[in-house]
Amino acid sequence: MSATHRLVAQVRSGFRDVFGQDPEVVASAPGRVNLLGEHTDYNEGYVLPTPLPLCTWVGAARLVGGVEVYSTAFEERTRRPVEDPRRGHWSDYVTGCVWSLRREGYPVPGARVWVVSEVPVGAGVSSSAALEVSVMRALRQLFALPLDDLALARLAQAAEVEYVGVRCGIMDQAAASLGRPGQALFLDTRTLQFDLVPLPPGHRVVVVDSGVPRRLAEAGYNQRRAECEEAARRLGVRALRDLDREDLLHVERLPEPFRRRARHVVTENARVLEGVRALQAADVSTFGALMVASHRSLRDDFEVSTPELDHLVDACLRHGAVGARLTGAGFGGAVVALAPEAGLDEFRASVLRAHPNARWIA
Repeated sequence: MSATHRLVAQVRSGFRDVFGQDPEVVASAPGRVNLLGEHTDYNEGYVLPTPLPLCTWVGAARLVGGVEVYSTAFEERTRRPVEDPRRGHWSDYVTGCVWSLRREGYPVPGARVWVVSEVPVGAGVSSSAALEVSVMRALRQLFALPLDDLALARLAQAAEVEYVGVRCGIMDQAAASLGRPGQALFLDTRTLQFDLVPLPPGHRVVVVDSGVPRRLAEAGYNQRRAECEEAARRLGVRALRDLDREDLLHVERLPEPFRRRARHVVTENARVLEGVRALQAADVSTFGALMVASHRSLRDDFEVSTPELDHLVDACLRHGAVGARLTGAGFGGAVVALAPEAGLDEFRASVLRAHPNARWIA
């Protein structure tokens, strides 16, 4: 039995055990890792994520007037009215999806949802978006909703921003909804235009969790976002996306920390555009160098790295990766590396020997 068939069987069996009925639909969505374009999405810039081979799976059935959810991660079953306000509870992510659809006028009277996930929480690989998109896919199928994948991503983001209360950009939900295995998703977060770009043949995107919890990620994320907004205001632009390398002279006149925050966003957007051209040309070495430059900028200008992340990036490069960088909000979490498929087992063993507290994710 394939891994997919095994997970579908687990969802069906688990749903029956908890709710006493078969699920009407089963759906899934992947976690993601961002190759280039960190902290650019909420600045209306460019991002380049790719989906991971790790998914959140849900079973769903109709329920009138309520949202009833069970998660294997929490081993908890909870039921809430469809109009229930945010509780600060994990089930907000599911209830928020129903709320988001109903707010837009879609006929969703409620649902039972059973959840199991392979996507690790707190590693910066977007477990929340994987949950939201999997639930949205299940509800789309369950109620025959006329939603394309981009509209679904936007509604999933609205659930997290406006219901759950996390001020995220759209990258995570777009990657989970629009991404395809073996390809990078080049997304303009202002226009929402996107393209799929093949990843380099003979290389594997790998993700390694540093083992450092992202304790300061939420507070640090909100602070960095506010600093970027203030930098844009001081420069007289709607968003830092409106600047390019030719504007760095103006950026350099800003006081700290706005100078460094803006410099990171401007140069990171440029790295995404260069990275897309490198992937299209199958220029692996240039793409790897851009990943390394991105990490240095996140470390020095955006100040979201940690010593553990820096050492893990160095270990990946030392043991054969062509590029490596922290991924996600920073302040802990994971690194992403691009490594040759040949010798991948030895690469994995060497990195984990150098960092015994690290954990191989994908």
